[in-house]
Amino acid sequence: MHEELEAAAPVDREQKFSIDVFVLARLAVTLAFIGASLLVAAPFLPALTWALVLAVLFVRPHRFLERFLSPSIAAGASMLIVGLLVVGPLLLVLERLVSEAAGGVNYIQKAAQQGNWQTMIETHPWLASLQHWVERRFDLQAIFSQLGAFVTNIAANFLRASTGQIITTLLAFYLLFFFLRDRAVALQTLARLSPFSNLETGKIIVRVRDTIHAIIFGTLAVAALQGVLGGFMFWMLGFNSPVLWGFIMGLLSIVPVLGSFVVWIPAAVYLLIEGRWIEALILGLWGGVVVASVDNLVRPLLIGDSMRLHTVPAFIAMLGGLQLFGASGIVLGPIVMALCPLLLDFWRRRIGPDEPA
Repeated sequence: MHEELEAAAPVDREQKFSIDVFVLARLAVTLAFIGASLLVAAPFLPALTWALVLAVLFVRPHRFLERFLSPSIAAGASMLIVGLLVVGPLLLVLERLVSEAAGGVNYIQKAAQQGNWQTMIETHPWLASLQHWVERRFDLQAIFSQLGAFVTNIAANFLRASTGQIITTLLAFYLLFFFLRDRAVALQTLARLSPFSNLETGKIIVRVRDTIHAIIFGTLAVAALQGVLGGFMFWMLGFNSPVLWGFIMGLLSIVPVLGSFVVWIPAAVYLLIEGRWIEALILGLWGGVVVASVDNLVRPLLIGDSMRLHTVPAFIAMLGGLQLFGASGIVLGPIVMALCPLLLDFWRRRIGPDEPA
């Protein structure tokens, strides 16, 4: 009997080793296909991100439409309503900015040709030494002309880059239709394929939803504050339509790659060319210190508090997300940072509070 057990032992060890090899092989194949799927989906990550954000934000109004319409018609109606609410104001801002940019280029070129900059400097005697120093070293007329051409090239590059953004936007709305119509099936599939328990998977979904709400509503609050501050200073300095410009600055502050500086920096340059040095300095300080501090300090504070994160990791999540994922990183960065402690807490609970990690 003892000899039979000894003879069977190598067979059992070989069988166990074979099972481990097959498990590792299946795991390797699975990870390879998961990695390949991520690579395939990577070019569509921005569209997927914004479709998810819009679906989370507008799912409640969509549920109301589903009471009266079929799932497909309700999803199409919701997609159309969201498009009007989101794309409409952006097209208004884009049209106004393009019009003002074209007018600003013409103004700069005309000022350079007429030599208005020399008159501006001569009206201030204390700038006489600066005038001679500038004239000896720079050809301001040529610089202004080159600046106008530079702005024109930037506008052309922006229009070319906007073509890709338009494609991403259209794809995001296409995905939004399915995210709204098939959300129940998607959540059930996610719960079935998740390596976590149903309770843990539900907590992950809730944390992602709450993080998206915190990001969007915190961003809108900061945008409103920046718009009010910018519009107030435009009104104080006597610009036309300060309410409209405040609204535009608020909308631009939502865009990660842009910001309210797109409006107040050209306005400060305009004041300089007009010879209004003190007002230009006030606007520059107001925009660079007050308005910018709202974006850099208040936004992480609001978002971090809503995500139950400290201000520092919330700030790092937004900036690091932008650097790693691009414009969609303003959402993906905080989601990653918010999920990390939750997943670690799952492991801690599995190990047990009294056992060493």
